[in-house]
Amino acid sequence: MILPIGMSRSKQNSDSIGVLLFNLGGPETLEQVRPFLFNLFSDPDIIRLPVRAMQKPLAWIISTSRYRKSRGYYEQIGGGSPLRRITNEQARALEQALSAMGIRARAYVGMRYWNPFIEEALEEMIRDRVSHLVVLPLYPQFSISTTGSSLNRMKEIIKENDHRFERISIIESWQEDERYIASLARTVSDEIAGFPDPASAHIVFSAHSVPVSYIEQGDPYLEHTEQTVRKVMEHIGHRPHSLSFQSKVGPVKWLEPSTDQMLRRLARESVKQVLLVPVSFVSEHIETLYELDILYRDVAEEIGLEHYRRAPALNCREDFIEAIAHLVREKL
Repeated sequence: MILPIGMSRSKQNSDSIGVLLFNLGGPETLEQVRPFLFNLFSDPDIIRLPVRAMQKPLAWIISTSRYRKSRGYYEQIGGGSPLRRITNEQARALEQALSAMGIRARAYVGMRYWNPFIEEALEEMIRDRVSHLVVLPLYPQFSISTTGSSLNRMKEIIKENDHRFERISIIESWQEDERYIASLARTVSDEIAGFPDPASAHIVFSAHSVPVSYIEQGDPYLEHTEQTVRKVMEHIGHRPHSLSFQSKVGPVKWLEPSTDQMLRRLARESVKQVLLVPVSFVSEHIETLYELDILYRDVAEEIGLEHYRRAPALNCREDFIEAIAHLVREKL
């Protein structure tokens, strides 16, 4: 392990290390859906307005008009998002993996739009006297709407509250990390084996969409996502595959093709076996449990796709936890 100039191994071991896991957050009850949506659409990194004063009024309008539909989606997956529970489990598993590497660290969960918020996690870290803050977004591919937004919020909180850390290390993206890629590739290979004719199964990598304007303004998200897909396919070997995008919100132009469009295109091409892979999601939540498991499965039945399967999110797979533990260790 390479240490920064002037830092001895004994100094590193004496640091109080805190790993801050960024994630989106999600309503855990149906009553939380509307305020969650308000928080989401209040973020200027999600909806960019020329006049900042319009942000919250617009968020109120959108959340008011959308929450009944969104509430119905959460009803269909059990009444709330499992994201907080899963992220907490990932945090505890990460601590254990780091401990096995001889690294004493505590993992904290900071959600962008719901409890526990980033400010809560930072306050807890200050109380625990964390000296070395390591930021690990649970978004492998960087976008200003995910990692960028969370980093902006974290910096605001640190400045406003005069939080002091001796060191801050940030893992901005890890879209090509070999251990992460290997873990994702194994989930794909395992699921392909369940098809009647695995050799002819078509893999559709489904990523959360973002407005095209973000990409035009320099957001690397599309490039990062394509890099992840390319690396996974190098592991799996040559076979039919595509990249599509889901979860579009609003009238602006978003990345395409949509996952709905892709499934319909494949059906027209007489494809009979399709595997959906959540490529920008490492945890089960509304985009996987409702969109991939319910919405697009219904589309597949409608258009005559005979065999539709979905690769599970990585959650707490041992090889995935090992991957993010190594990311943290490299930052130390």
